[in-house]
Amino acid sequence: MCGIIGLHLRDPGLQDQLGSLMTTMLQGIIVRGPDSAGVAIYGDTARVPHGHAAVSVLHAPDGVAEAVTAQLPDVQELRVERAGETTVITAATDPDRLAKAVEAAAPEVRVIGQGDDSVVYKGVGHPLKLAEDFRLAEATGWQGVAHTRMATESAINAEGSHPYAAGTGLSLVHNGSFSNYASIRRELEFEGATFDSHNDTEVAARFVSARLDAGDDLEAALVALAERFDGFFTLLVTTNKGFAVARDEIACKPAIIAEHPRWVAMASEFQALAHLPGIYEARVFEPEPGKVYAWKREDVMTGAHQ
Repeated sequence: MCGIIGLHLRDPGLQDQLGSLMTTMLQGIIVRGPDSAGVAIYGDTARVPHGHAAVSVLHAPDGVAEAVTAQLPDVQELRVERAGETTVITAATDPDRLAKAVEAAAPEVRVIGQGDDSVVYKGVGHPLKLAEDFRLAEATGWQGVAHTRMATESAINAEGSHPYAAGTGLSLVHNGSFSNYASIRRELEFEGATFDSHNDTEVAARFVSARLDAGDDLEAALVALAERFDGFFTLLVTTNKGFAVARDEIACKPAIIAEHPRWVAMASEFQALAHLPGIYEARVFEPEPGKVYAWKREDVMTGAHQ
């Protein structure tokens, strides 16, 4: 059992409140996952300034700033933030180049996210304590996702926390389990994908990333996932272009969506949505089994059946 929240802000006037709104939402799903937690934040220019990239890692050694700077002698404004078990390295370059420099400078690190508009944090412990470590309440931006985890099929550690990130700006959170992920993992490995864990959620994230790289939009990628993956699942996937929700055909993993002119939100429990501004004017509904719901950043909503 795990908890999911996601918030996509349509109204720029709410962007300064993204973190405070997400912190309140997080309180509504702690009961579903007390082991660990993670968040992805989009559009916080204090954390990822324009023209910069952010790479989030676990197991960063002392002196990582100097080591990465040595790999990027032409890059200015390199910054390191430690937030519990997560270290975020930001620099005025592109995400791929920064990630390669970090891994070359400190091979022992585990990259858990990279982006030019997003930042990922993960850790083990009580979700509200982790939210303090991540400075979640201070976050600004246009979109965020968070996950609280109750581990059932892998170890309780930061690596197993969600979101799972793959590629630039993609984050996936998951409640449920996939039964055939091992065979899909082998197919992805044959195609060149590399994996950092044995978690089924990472397989889903890398599958979606591969579909996006092949030209799918987020909605089509999740429709393809639903056709290939067996199991019980509710997924929320976010990118720098929007977010999407998918459920399996049985839909035994809870999900509630609320759509308002100023925002769109999704959560595992209604109590996580209850304090959003204007919630009683929102259209609140349970997503249908076997259906993908996708919102683009320009706020065009679509729905596609699996």
